[in-house]
Amino acid sequence: MTARPINGNALSTALRSDLTARTLTLEAQGITPALAVILVGDDPASAVYVRNKIAACEKTGIRSLHFNFAADVDPALVLAKINELNTNPEVHGILVQLPLPKQFDTDAVLEAIAVEKDVDGFHAQNIGALVQGKPRFIPCTPYGVMKMLASIEAPLKGAEAVIVGRSNIVGKPMALLLLAQGCTVTICHSQTRDLAFHTRRADILIAAVGRPKIITGDMVKPGAIVIDVGINRLPDGKLCGDVDFASASEVASAITPVPGGVGPMTITMLLTNTLEAAERSIQPAAAQ
Repeated sequence: MTARPINGNALSTALRSDLTARTLTLEAQGITPALAVILVGDDPASAVYVRNKIAACEKTGIRSLHFNFAADVDPALVLAKINELNTNPEVHGILVQLPLPKQFDTDAVLEAIAVEKDVDGFHAQNIGALVQGKPRFIPCTPYGVMKMLASIEAPLKGAEAVIVGRSNIVGKPMALLLLAQGCTVTICHSQTRDLAFHTRRADILIAAVGRPKIITGDMVKPGAIVIDVGINRLPDGKLCGDVDFASASEVASAITPVPGGVGPMTITMLLTNTLEAAERSIQPAAAQ
């Protein structure tokens, strides 16, 4: 068996054409969707992510505002900037690039973002809404994964879904979204005693742990759909995921590559959330 690749670049391009049309509709009503991005420090990976997000905004017609702070900045200054952006009606989405330096209370920073502008979906109120099955904003990476599964018409109802990784950003919200679609969900993590036992049961296997090639082909159920959220840089500078693509491709029915898989979809869903925030900003209060 040779797995069908799930091309995140192609799907992202298709979805962004619709986003551009929605942006033009808003502009005709006098609204220019705007995303504010805050970057603290000079972490190279974070800088690349921010540049990619800004470039994607520009291509879609979304205005981007970029605020850089030194790594040793007083957190109070960043919180003040967030408060300023919260009260600016021309800003529809606010994103703080993670991770933050050690002097920050990350939870406090995320909670400072106005709920209606929290386009990353990390605010406690937005997570609570997701738990209740009534999400305002879905965290971008899990949102992108669900779009990828929908694009191949993955049979989710009754499926065994195994997620490797329990982060607040991917693992936990991913589990909630899959539960809502009728999956039986298992979350594995660093304390899981026999990882391969669980992964071999998975009809849907999602790796999001940040360890290069931790999932090998012998850990994959024949015919499974494998989604690789991980992105890791090897000593030779090459990128790879949490899944050993070569061996897993021989067993799975469909698989996402790294790069070109989940990554582009994460940015696309950030744009989607920003547009939804802008559209809601002109809706009557009762309709929101």
